[in-house]
Amino acid sequence: MPIATPKQYAAMIDSAQAGGYAYAAINVSSLPTLNGALKAFADKKSDGIIQVSTGAGEFASGTNVKDMTLGAIVLAEAAHRLAEKYNVLIALHTDHCQPKKVDGFLRPLIAETARRRAAGLPNLFQSHMLDASELPLADNMKLSKELLKECAKNEIILEVEAGVVGGEEDGVDHSDQPREKLYTSPEDMLAVYDALNGLGRYMFAATFGNVHGHYKPGAVKLRPDILKRGQEAVIGKYGKDAEFDLVFHGGSGTPVEEIRETLGYGVIKMNIDTDTQYAFTRAVADHFFKNYSGVLKIDGEIGDKKQYDPRTYLKLGEKGVAERLGQACDDLLSTGKSLFGTV
Repeated sequence: MPIATPKQYAAMIDSAQAGGYAYAAINVSSLPTLNGALKAFADKKSDGIIQVSTGAGEFASGTNVKDMTLGAIVLAEAAHRLAEKYNVLIALHTDHCQPKKVDGFLRPLIAETARRRAAGLPNLFQSHMLDASELPLADNMKLSKELLKECAKNEIILEVEAGVVGGEEDGVDHSDQPREKLYTSPEDMLAVYDALNGLGRYMFAATFGNVHGHYKPGAVKLRPDILKRGQEAVIGKYGKDAEFDLVFHGGSGTPVEEIRETLGYGVIKMNIDTDTQYAFTRAVADHFFKNYSGVLKIDGEIGDKKQYDPRTYLKLGEKGVAERLGQACDDLLSTGKSLFGTV
């Protein structure tokens, strides 16, 4: 099955919203992590979202090139080819593009989709994220409106954010943000709806204390009730059809009961990156520790080619990613709910 069409992606989101579940959205940066993601979704019979950050795109383009847009295109093209072998629906998304990178990342990728559509080819990415949370809300929404209109012309969904996700990810550090910035107010959620309603389909990353990275239990104070209050404000003013398709950032390390609570408040997508990075590296490190004398040529010995062949340990990393992502599908209640063959 090819990557989901815009119609299929919309159906995925609608089904999750109606059914009280959400999709895991995993960041990938290489073929092994991409294959691990595809394996997990297929094994769990869950549709899902695979996403590429600016940093992942730069990495995928190689250390000599360092072109975030080219690398994102390469990973997306690989996903289109590989997804044809799986019987689940996969959407491709880009993650956390700050305003200063819009003209060098988002707009070229939107243009690439427009070029493909003109040639009768499917969209390269089905959705993009603008993270303009560093701007005052009015400026954030001004840029969001511009990009949403550009996306809508090409049947692309735009993800926006109001409020700041704490911590650090992919070179973006929000660890010094004032505490109040970590919580999106009902008034801000109303302002987002007022600004974007009717311009095109979008997802909304409202913040409720969520933080990128992984922390010891109790270190992060989530307040899912923030999402509930915001949804109630918008629905109370504009009706049930105004309900947001919400995104949960910083999902790694979150207790399952808190994940499940957010599903009742309209979360249809949860980002997972830190935990899957660790799952990959943990499997590789385990191989190195257990096969130390085979991986390295010690004291004049020749080592063991089967142990230091990168394919040996990268396959283990792929398996580690698949296992952790599969757990996320279970936590988000998307397991067994693929729409493949029905839409």
